[in-house]
Amino acid sequence: MIKFAIILLYLFLIFLISIILKTYKQNSREIIRKIIHIGIGPLIPIAQFLKIDQNSALIFTGIVSLMVLINYIYKLFPIIEDVERKSYGTIFYCLSLFILIWLFWYEDPYALIAGFFIMTFGDGLAGLIGKSFKSKNWIIFKQKKSLFGTFTMFLASLIVVCLIGYVQNYSFSFNYFAIAFLATFLEQFSVLGIDNFIVPISSSLCFNLFIPN
Repeated sequence: MIKFAIILLYLFLIFLISIILKTYKQNSREIIRKIIHIGIGPLIPIAQFLKIDQNSALIFTGIVSLMVLINYIYKLFPIIEDVERKSYGTIFYCLSLFILIWLFWYEDPYALIAGFFIMTFGDGLAGLIGKSFKSKNWIIFKQKKSLFGTFTMFLASLIVVCLIGYVQNYSFSFNYFAIAFLATFLEQFSVLGIDNFIVPISSSLCFNLFIPN
């Protein structure tokens, strides 16, 4: 119980920070949403540090996914879905995490962390930078993408895989760039928030297949 209390406390702090920021930045709905997106990233290493078992992690993620679905329908907590476009990104976010926990919790936790961090930090920072600084932009399936946001996605993804590889004493290879490039390419297809599913799943699978473990 203490382990899950720590997880819940962390989640509470993330949402509290977001609510406080929303009070001061009422016109920055999606930026605040991205802060939640990024803030949840450390949950996986925290859970693994606390030695939470796979079944408990799956049950917890399943319950959160159900709550997110209910919230999407009834808007009980608008800040979670307070976005400037139609998106199922939060649902895809939870679904991808559930699948990654099922696939890699014990088999390859670093592949799990790689995919999840690329989604949380890479995609999250890309959204923040892309909206905060003007740069060349383009439209893909009615979704605006920017040069700064795309470069941020690539750089953050590359840093994630390089740091994980360094921690694991893996030899540096071209595969790091390939994973970062793939994640950046897939992030371009963000219609309805589908990137929150295809980016972490693909990144984790590629890390597991092509990075020594």
